[in-house]
Amino acid sequence: MITVIMAGGKGTRISSVASDIPKPMIEIESKPVLEHEIECLREQGFTDILITVSHLGNIIMDYFGDGAEFGVNISYYFEKEPLGNAGALFKVKDQLTDDFLLLNADAMFDIDFNRFVDYHYSHGGIATLFTHPNSHPYDSGVIVADDNHRVLNWLSKEDERPEYYKNRVNAGLHVLSKKILDVKVDKEKIDLDRDLLKPLAGTGKMYCYDSPEYVKDMGTPDRYYGVCEDYRNGIIKARNLRNKQKAVFLDRDGTINKYVGFLTDIKKLELIDGAAEAIKKINESGYLAIVVTNQPVIARGEVSFEELESIHNKMETLLGEKGAYINGIYFCPHHPDKGFTGERIEYKINCECRKPKPGMLLQAAEDFNIDLSSSWMVGDGRNDIEAGKSAGCKTILIGNEEFGQSVSVNSLKEFVDRYLE
Repeated sequence: MITVIMAGGKGTRISSVASDIPKPMIEIESKPVLEHEIECLREQGFTDILITVSHLGNIIMDYFGDGAEFGVNISYYFEKEPLGNAGALFKVKDQLTDDFLLLNADAMFDIDFNRFVDYHYSHGGIATLFTHPNSHPYDSGVIVADDNHRVLNWLSKEDERPEYYKNRVNAGLHVLSKKILDVKVDKEKIDLDRDLLKPLAGTGKMYCYDSPEYVKDMGTPDRYYGVCEDYRNGIIKARNLRNKQKAVFLDRDGTINKYVGFLTDIKKLELIDGAAEAIKKINESGYLAIVVTNQPVIARGEVSFEELESIHNKMETLLGEKGAYINGIYFCPHHPDKGFTGERIEYKINCECRKPKPGMLLQAAEDFNIDLSSSWMVGDGRNDIEAGKSAGCKTILIGNEEFGQSVSVNSLKEFVDRYLE
């Protein structure tokens, strides 16, 4: 499979860091960003690379040459006239494999590309987007998908969006079929997102691949310096899903949002003071932040799946406004007791996911390659502690009762401040 890297951007927003070299040549720890990308690809067997260049492209070509010195094979397409960030794809179409990786050259990442490609093949679409939550969803393009990860809508920065939405952002990494280039675009400059990908939303041909792995653009000096710090701290490489992850599992009610009994009304969801700041610190610490919550309101017939999704979207939106995000949300819709008016009998079962059983934690561990013994379960009740202990996690109780927890604290913020520094 060939990898196409788009390296033609001018990087005007980050010119204060380096104005005399193309953005992909800006260094992270004495090595160009593009070289970090190529090393990540080479280590996983992706050695055939085509780089599209324009602005100061000779600097990139002179540095990397044919790629032999870097253990890869590199060819180039030089845009004499600006073609937009996707126009060059039509010029090199005959050089592409049936499916190919398409990456931006101005992002720092370390991801399991084989896992990403396998996902693309297993779903059978013509486009798969690498998606993730980020700390600024309010000024990012947001992807809306169904339960099967088919992309339903693509909300660009300028598009009107609902009041509450899932923090799922397109990261600029793609697996594409050459069929995506069969479309005719009558314009000189072709935009990848607006002209090729966004029109696929709702067609059933495009999927999103949700991952907690590290992908960050460096569009501004602040983001660049943040990436430099993450690299020095080892966070970037550690997040590759080939490596064992560590997580903070979070109960929802009473841990993240204020406890109001069974939460059935979206208007009643309010974050606990300090919860967003605590989760932001979890995000920055290298731990994954994963919600595991019992939601018997589904089985009781008090909330639909759509309503529960809206409640979770509100939680994600409120967190995103404060720069925090959740890497995954797992919920149990079941409840074992039967005989109540309005109940949904198909969910009135003894399951393996309802806490105090550890099913949700075990599923997350499988999905994200989590080392449970290095992870924490944080909650405000007996069920949370027992689920965490059964999964092999260290346990934190928010409260003063004794359920055999590792530690007791007064809030999520206290836990993060004391134990994740």
